[in-house]
Parts: sequence; C-alpha cells; structure tokens
Amino acid sequence: MKNVISKIEDYSPLKHRAHEGDELISINGNKIIDVMDYKFFSYDTVLSIVIRTAEGTEHTLHVEKSEGEDLGLEFETYLMDKPRSCANNCVFCFIDQLPKGMRKTMYFKDDDARLSFLLGNYITMTNLSPREIQRIIDLHISPINVSVHATNPELREKMLRNRNAGKCMEIMRRFAEGGITMNCQIVCCPGLNDGDELQRTMEDLESLYPYVHSVSVVPVGLTKFREGLFELTPFTPEHAGETIQQVNAFGEKCLEKHGTRIFFCSDELYICAGIELPPDEFYEEHTQLENGVGMIRLLETEFNSALMLSEKPDGVPFSIATGVSVAPYFEKLVCKAAEKYDNIKGTVYAIENDFFGHSINVTGLITGQDLINQLKGKDLGKRLFISQNMLRREEMDFLDDVTLEEASEALGVPIYPIEQDGFNLWDAISGDCLPEVKLPQRDPHRDQFYKYNQNGG
Repeated sequence: MKNVISKIEDYSPLKHRAHEGDELISINGNKIIDVMDYKFFSYDTVLSIVIRTAEGTEHTLHVEKSEGEDLGLEFETYLMDKPRSCANNCVFCFIDQLPKGMRKTMYFKDDDARLSFLLGNYITMTNLSPREIQRIIDLHISPINVSVHATNPELREKMLRNRNAGKCMEIMRRFAEGGITMNCQIVCCPGLNDGDELQRTMEDLESLYPYVHSVSVVPVGLTKFREGLFELTPFTPEHAGETIQQVNAFGEKCLEKHGTRIFFCSDELYICAGIELPPDEFYEEHTQLENGVGMIRLLETEFNSALMLSEKPDGVPFSIATGVSVAPYFEKLVCKAAEKYDNIKGTVYAIENDFFGHSINVTGLITGQDLINQLKGKDLGKRLFISQNMLRREEMDFLDDVTLEEASEALGVPIYPIEQDGFNLWDAISGDCLPEVKLPQRDPHRDQFYKYNQNGG
C-alpha cells in the first residue's frame, strides 16, 4: 500500500505514537494521495493526523510543531505512488539512443510533475489531466521545470509525437495565472526548432515573464545508436555560433525590459562554436546550472577564490579524468594552481566517449569501461579525480554498471568523485580535504552489463 509508513525518524513528533506498517490516511481532514499532499498538508504548525494500524483500526494523532518542520516519516516508495512515465516519443529522446543490454532503470522515461518540484526533473506536461493541472495550482507546486522545445503547437506535436503536446502554452498560461514559477528548457535541433521557430518560442515564453523565470537552450545530443530513428543533424560550429548570437540578442532585449536575460545558452553550445564563455555575472542567479548553463564559469570562479585563500598543498601527484569538451578548462585550472605552487603535479585526461560515440563529449556520460580502457597504463599519480556526475550517488556505479571500486582496482589508483564545485576541486587537489568514498556492499549475484578483464577489454 502506497501510504504505509516504512520508517519513523527519531526526531519525528510521531515517534512512539505511530508505528512502521501504519497507513497515513489524512492530515487536517485532507486525504493523502501521494508525497505532494504529504509535504503540503504537513507544513502547518498544528496537525490532526489520521493513522490506520495494520489491524485496521483508525485513530487520530494531534501534533504541534514548527512551521515547515518535517514530520520525519518515510514510506515504502519515495512518491508514495508509482512514478509517472513519459507518454511521448520525442524525436531527440536520449533514452531511445541507448544500446541494448543496459540496466532496466536506464530505459525508464519519467515525466512526473511531482519529481519536477521535488528533484528538479523536467516535464513536458503532456500527461497532465485537468484535475492534476488544477492540483498543481491549488497546492502551489512551484517552481516546476518544463521541457518546452517549441511553442508552435504543430511543431511541438511533431517533435514530441504526441497530440497533447500542442497544449503547452495553454497550460503554461494557466500556471502563470495561478502564480506558478516555471524554469524552462529548449533542446534545440538544427532544421526543426531553431531559427525562426526558436525566435517564436522565445517570444512566447517571454510573454509569460515573470512566471517563466529562466530558459536554457541546449544542443541536441546524438549517440551512435540512432539506427531507425528520426533523422537529426548535429550542430556545426557555425550554426552553434549563430544560435548563441540569436539567443543573446533576445536576452539583451529582455535584460533591458525586465532586468534579466531570461534566456541562456548552455556551455556546450559555446564550446561547439569555439566562442569564449561569458563572465560569471552574465549568468545572474545560475538558475540553469543543471542544464550546463554557466557551470564551467562558476567552477572557474569558485576555484580561483579557493586558490586565492589557500595554503601550500601536500604535493601528492594526481590526475583528473573528464569529458573532451571541458578538459581544456581543467587544464587551465591545474596550470594556474601550478603557477602559484611549484609542488602541484597534476595531469588532465580527456576521455573519448567510445561507448556512445565521439559526438557525445560531456563528462556525465563517461562510462567505466571507457575510463578503464583509456587510462590503463597511464601515469595517474596517487589519486584520480572524476566528476560525481559520472556515478549513481548511492550505488556508486557508472552508466555501464562498472562500479567505482572495480574501476579503482583495474587502474590501481584510488578514485575520488568530486562534486561540481570549484572549492571541492581545490580541496581535493591540495589534499586538504579528500572526499569520503562510501562504497556500497557488493552483491556477488549482481548482473553486470560490463565486466573488464586484465587487458581492460
């Protein structure tokens, strides 16, 4: 049952009053359907909570707490419900471009408004019923993240291959009228939603300011596994430069009109175009970091600040493995550190994405087998640093199921995952504060998508 309590934290005001296995029925007379109801209706200071025991007896518990204080309950599933899968068949969907044989969770497409609010996931809104739209407004689930791609109804239906996709602006207007803040994303596909269509989309979204708070424009990612899929073409450096110019020109108009640019291109577009990244202040609040907007510049700014306040590092040789697109930026940071401290000895390795194809050059999609195959036999120093984004946080494994422990054993060096933060990067390089690596218990029966041998093959 979805509302069954699986754990009660020690700090919970319900400790010793409710029990694991009890079912949460209602709070202040409001029926609890899922985690959004639980979060919303438990926010107040005075609560009347109806619990049903495993034996079927219902009783009411009265609670007084601080406003917004968590009740400290955990349930059998995070959402207290099944996650909602995507109803689209987007022409650019990355999951459709995965090879066969990976773990099942890799192929699940979520499109759940609750995860948008709680975890920052992006939703297309094509599977929202009128009741659910109204519920978002009534509960003021804000902000939410919306994958827009195009506001032209016919084009959006074509790109998402869903007849409900054309209602995008209609739903977003309702959210704006209800005071819901939206952060948006445009996956830009050359020949589809670029040029005039991109201009139309930006103008439509700008009309909903301030409720459309920010919009990222990111290039479509194309793997080598596209046989039988919709024909798409990657960005060329020239077209990437034209798109940046178009987006920034419109952003300047928004800045003059609203005091904010609203629209930002991802770092990936700048790298593709060979154009220098804007200064840190260009990115304002860094709202779109998760879409790779301003991430490199912020990392650089934080690292420079850490370096300025630093003391002499321990001088232990290290290496950094990262994606091809950002490797030059990490090399620049290591060189800057070496200019200040003569005992800095570090090497940056750019990992080609043999697994997905060389057109995929971002760090977060590097697999364990590519890391092992390309670094085996290299001088890695005493420590190898990688981005935390390469790994699942709890399982500590790469996209191809190679675990961090296995990669470390294969390369003969401890591997430290680093958060996307310049201060953390300097702490790791200097040896001042190496990240703690907590490896999960290994399951001897775990099915591995990839098993390396002594030759790394």
